[in-house]
Amino acid sequence: MASQVDGETFTLPTGTLIFREGDHANDIYGLRKGIVELIDKSGERVCYRPGELFSYLDILWRGGSFRTDAVARTPVEVVKLGRLSFLNLLHNHPTLAVALISQQHLRLREQRASGSYCY
Repeated sequence: MASQVDGETFTLPTGTLIFREGDHANDIYGLRKGIVELIDKSGERVCYRPGELFSYLDILWRGGSFRTDAVARTPVEVVKLGRLSFLNLLHNHPTLAVALISQQHLRLREQRASGSYCY
């Protein structure tokens, strides 16, 4: 998705805070290059790599705010897509929903097998 969708694209250096827990969540992010780490208030960490989406759960099922901090762990190129555009994308391409479920399932299996939250 990150390589095929039209959204706002920006490049950020290592260490940049992309969003903070509690910030208003109205966008999802797709990663084109680099690694982004999401850190929740308990300190649990999950890394995202190119081709993956992050923060989509916050705009779909949460009360309108991010539940993690997102930090660029390397220089990153990120695509930012508004909530309505994302929902339209899901409506027009329902197989994307299946891909997101698959991505989440693989992530959970890896975390369970390795005992870690960042890989």
